[in-house]
Amino acid sequence: MGVCPLCNGLEASTASCPKCERVMEDKGRVMDYFDDYSPYMEIDGMKQIDGYGQTLQLNQCPHLLFCSQCVEDQVVFIQE
Repeated sequence: MGVCPLCNGLEASTASCPKCERVMEDKGRVMDYFDDYSPYMEIDGMKQIDGYGQTLQLNQCPHLLFCSQCVEDQVVFIQE
């Protein structure tokens, strides 16, 4: 299991919105939105069912980014 720099506060997201180019807000791991208990589940176990196929094998953490200006969101894969 790797360490996600965004989840652990080691780095901040600098991804820009594709429409307005403002810095998008990191809303956390995608799998934390699955249900009420998913934020408390084992991360590697959740990566097996996150719907992205190889996040576990590639040591990636899928994060949801949001632009409040455009109300646009996107998923980015953060290397652990």
